[in-house]
Formats: sequence, C-alpha cells, structure tokens
Amino acid sequence: MSVFPKISLRPEVENYLKEGFMNKEVVTSLGKQEAERKFQTLLNHLSHPPSFTTVRVNTRLASVQHVKNLLLDELQKHPDLQDVLLIPVIGPRKNIKKQQCEAIVGAQCGNAVLRGAHVYVPGIVSASKFMKAGDVISVYSDIKGKCKKGAKEFDETKIFLGNGISELSRKELFSGLPELKGIGIRMTEPVYLSPSFDNVLPGYLFLQNLPSAVVAHVLNPQPGEKILDLCAAPGGKTTHIAALMHDQGEVIALDKVSNKVEKIRQNALLLGLNSIRAFCFDGTKALKLEMVEDTEGEPPFLPESFDRILLDAPCSGMGQRPNMACSWTLKEVTSYQPLQRKLFSVAVQLLKPGGVLVYSTCTITLAENEEQVAWALRTFPCVQLQYQEPQIGGEGMMGAGLSFEQLKQLQRFDPSVVPLPDTDINSLRDTRIEDMIWLANKDCIGFFIAKFVKCKST
Repeated sequence: MSVFPKISLRPEVENYLKEGFMNKEVVTSLGKQEAERKFQTLLNHLSHPPSFTTVRVNTRLASVQHVKNLLLDELQKHPDLQDVLLIPVIGPRKNIKKQQCEAIVGAQCGNAVLRGAHVYVPGIVSASKFMKAGDVISVYSDIKGKCKKGAKEFDETKIFLGNGISELSRKELFSGLPELKGIGIRMTEPVYLSPSFDNVLPGYLFLQNLPSAVVAHVLNPQPGEKILDLCAAPGGKTTHIAALMHDQGEVIALDKVSNKVEKIRQNALLLGLNSIRAFCFDGTKALKLEMVEDTEGEPPFLPESFDRILLDAPCSGMGQRPNMACSWTLKEVTSYQPLQRKLFSVAVQLLKPGGVLVYSTCTITLAENEEQVAWALRTFPCVQLQYQEPQIGGEGMMGAGLSFEQLKQLQRFDPSVVPLPDTDINSLRDTRIEDMIWLANKDCIGFFIAKFVKCKST
C-alpha cells in the first residue's frame, strides 16, 4: 500500500524518464496503457524503502551461522548468495499518533530515517516554537525543499516519517554551534521499522543493497587473480571481491577523491582484508600506453594487466530507494553517459584476453544501461555478453535495439514488478521463506548489471 506520493522530480526529468520507459519497443510489446502503468508504479516505488535490509557477512572472519547467532535474531540467509542476510522492514505502520510538536527535516535526511537512521542535527530544518529536550516530536520530510532554516512552522508539502524524542531544545538546535553534529531526535515510532546497523558487529557485517551484493558474485573472482575495481569508493564491492577470493590475489581499487579512498582503506582494515591496494587516481587515466619507468604496481597500468574488472560506474543514481525527491536538472541526469563510455573503453583495454568485465549502475535510465551495452557491443568487437550467475534480477529493458537473447543475458532490478508490500510482524509469521526471498529479490533498489568476456586481444 502506498503511503507516500511518488518521487518528486523536475518535470523535464520525469518526461525524459517517461520517454525511455515508454519507448517504441516497450509500447509495441506491452501496449501504451500497461507501459504507462509500469512507469508510474516505478516512480511510486522509488519513494518507499525496499522490503528488506540486506547485510553482507564478512566470511573471512566468521561463518554466516556464527554471525546469525551473534545477532540473536531470526534472520533469513539468501540461498543464492551465501554471504547475505535478509532482515524484513516492518511497515508502513498506520496507527502512529501525530504530535503537536513538529520537526521538519530535509529530503535526504528523511530518506535515511526511512532506512532506520535517527535524525542528526544538520538534517533538521525547522522545529516548533516551544520544542524542549525530551519532548515527543512528529518528524516530517520537506520533499520540495521549501522550508526555511529555523522556521517555527511549516504548512506546505511535508511527509510524515514517525515520532521521536528530541535530544535538544529548539534554541540549542539552531544555536549555530559547529560541534552540534550528533543525534538531534531519537526516532522511537518510525513509519517504517528498519533496523539500523550502525556499529553493529562492524568487523563482521557490511550494510549493502541486495543488487550491490550480487555484482561481486557475477564477477566471480578467483584466488590468485589480479582484479581491478575501477570506481571503487566506498569499498563495499571491493571488500566483497577480496572476501570471495579468500583474500588471495590482488585487488586494485581506484577512486579520484582522496577522502573516499581513505574510506576504502578503512573498510579493508575493519574487515581484515590484506589483498586490497587503494589508490587516489582517475579511472579514465588508468591506462598506460607507453612502457616507461616501473611504477611498482601503481596506476596507470599497462594494457591487458587484469584478469577481471568491475566498472561500477558513476551514474545518475535514479534507482536508489527510498528517494522522495530528486532536484537534479535534466542536464545533470544525462551527463553521465560520456564518462561511463570513457571508463568502459579504458576497462576493455586493461582486461586480459579471456578476462571478465562487469558493468553496473544503480540507476534506471535506458541511456546509462541497455544503450551502453548496445554501444559497447558495436564499438568493441572483442567483447561479448555473458549469462550471469546468480540471475536474480529481471531481463534488460527493450528500447536499445538489443536482441531478446541479449536482454536475457542482462540483469535489471526493477522494483515496480511487485505491489508495494504492507509488512507487519503477524504477516511475517505466516509467510513462507521462499515467498520472502522472492519479495527481497524483486522489491529492492533499481539496479543494472551486464557481464562481458573479452574474446581476443586488442
């Protein structure tokens, strides 16, 4: 059941997405009415959280069973991903009594609350005039970005997120003190009861959306191989690759933002992985075309240096959930395709013959997904699509001129294929495990994966 409005987008961005999802191939196959229904359903799903929180177990340190015992919860292990646990998200909860005292948070803060976070001081935009520390507060998200900082009331579009207890008074909240960065409101009755894994068994667990955990399994790294993660921060997939290789071999992680590279190193250290080497380096410049002085394994790299490459490309991120509002312009949404192609070109040249290249995004646009696959197959005769294992998402979307067989080789995670679930404790008790796993596979973030093999040397 839908409790929030569909994702708020600029009109030109919504029209752009609609053109992609109602392209000629799709409309011919489904009919105009069904294509329109699917598109509107997708926009509605994007503003709601997925049915499950997924965490990846660091199997280098402990078995899944051991971590399940540590968590002391009835957690469900995913049968096709032997290092993933599924934790149901309860909600929407409809009987929460709204309070007179209110706080308004920004859209991004609101999204975090729906995934189990408390409200941190920087996210609070407005609070009622007489709010004191210890008050029970109703928290709302300003999805249109209209609320002025420090306002005492706000009557425009706002979405109820649940109730919490204020840690600070209104005066303290808006005192402007730079040290106020901690929890401002502790959520006690959220609309969606989603477990927060902040500092919960940090060496054992890595919070990761289900499709993101699928990617490293599709890449299928083997012990002793040399692997490149071309756009690696914050390191979730990098550390997963290293864990699947039993920390034997070499995983090179690149990102061009230094503090993000530091985050990769911290995650590798926390998870006890020694095979990862992270560098602050622009992936588009990672190819060394001339044999110059030896760089001792540092970027740039000579052609055909890697057994497998992951290109989890920078993208418009339009598949992230929950996302009640996106203020991006059409120019911003469509700006990623050239960069993705530059990175793909570099990746193909850095890959050994017989090597595997996995391309993934966390977006839903045709231009960044299937169109990129069609372009790659035209531009690089040396690469071919491969079937993926495990195959958990649906097939690719029509509209880029790919054959039916090629579409079946892709994985597109499209949350609109299932109705929005209405989950409570009682319904979970009566649900078969198989049905829960089916729902977790479908009702996740929007995501895309393509797997290529390099057939001959370039």
